[in-house]
Amino acid sequence: MELKNKTVLVTGSTDGVGRVVAERLGAAGARVLVHGRDEGRGKATVAAIEAKGGRAEFLVADLASLAEARRLAEAVRASTDRLDILINNAGVGTGGQGAKRQVSADGYELRFAVNYLAGFLLTSELLPLLKKSAPARIVNVASAGQQAIDFDDVMLTHGYSGVRAYCQSKLAQILFTIDLAEQLKGSGVTVNALHPASYMDTTMVRQAGVTPWSSVETGAGAILNLASSSALEGRSGLYFDGQRESRADAQAYDERARRLLRTLSLELTGQPSSTSREQHS
Repeated sequence: MELKNKTVLVTGSTDGVGRVVAERLGAAGARVLVHGRDEGRGKATVAAIEAKGGRAEFLVADLASLAEARRLAEAVRASTDRLDILINNAGVGTGGQGAKRQVSADGYELRFAVNYLAGFLLTSELLPLLKKSAPARIVNVASAGQQAIDFDDVMLTHGYSGVRAYCQSKLAQILFTIDLAEQLKGSGVTVNALHPASYMDTTMVRQAGVTPWSSVETGAGAILNLASSSALEGRSGLYFDGQRESRADAQAYDERARRLLRTLSLELTGQPSSTSREQHS
């Protein structure tokens, strides 16, 4: 996909790998919708893109709130009549040793809420715009760190650990990717997920107490590969480790698990069921 004059939303793009992706998109001639929680960092990212001749706007939202995820979708629709690429990159890390269980503004386990549920809702809200702009792409930035979802305790009220919460939320993104790819067949919109690189030099990794051993540039290259590679035209529902097609945890390929997650996600985000949505689409 040629990036020049394409409109791209990158969540979590004021820091780390997201910022590198946003800057590289701007340099390639795309119009970049930069997202983050911090106004100062957002304006600095936009300024860095514009300084190199790119076009960018900043949209503020805290994705620990589903209301703000909806507001972000509204802001996107208000600022553009097309969306060629959506990159769901925003996330919360493991929190490091001894991370305490936290909840979102809606009372859901924080990592599940931010890493997965906000992206699920944002994508659902922006699907009509993506379909209108087809061929379009959705890229979900997941992780090689994956742990099967316990549907009896999705919010991890028992035996909590930040690592477990993070790994479950990242696998949820991949289940969603495969599930959504099925729903989008024939629409001209593709969706793929990836682990960009291991322990990149980011705030998230440093906060976890890990010494980084990959560069954000490597991770950004892998994300941009899914966003723009001509080799991926029409290919959907895939998981990549870096730039190599790979296999996720077995649960990602379990149709029942994907259905359970979809039903739960629609319920938690207050959206109509799939059947109802199909009747009204």
